Amino acid sequence: QVQLVESGGGLVQAGGSLRLSCAASARTFSSYGMGWFRQAPGKEREFVATISSSGGITYYADSVKGRFTISRDNAKNTVYLQMNSLKPEDTAVYYCAANYAHGTIIIASLYDYWGQGTQVTVSS
Repeated sequence: QVQLVESGGGLVQAGGSLRLSCAASARTFSSYGMGWFRQAPGKEREFVATISSSGGITYYADSVKGRFTISRDNAKNTVYLQMNSLKPEDTAVYYCAANYAHGTIIIASLYDYWGQGTQVTVSS
């Protein structure tokens, strides 16, 4: 089993930046594609960004493209989500997820492991 722990969430003013981290317990972290999803109150879980196991391929939701950057440090078993130019509509609980050998996946149900989530609140 892979344990994922998100951190870095908090309250930020619109236009500000925040960096989320997700630490993984996977013995072979480099074998996992990783993703970030978010869920706002009353809304379904939404894809945000994904990165291939090597970090060579990334894909973003249109809503965050150009503002968010996903990256990973396989030596640290950690994936990051750098969030810039934050908007109130970015407010949500952010979850990281891992999928084994499936690469850059945007469908939540295809991920094998999930973190507990970290709250991001963007105020106006």
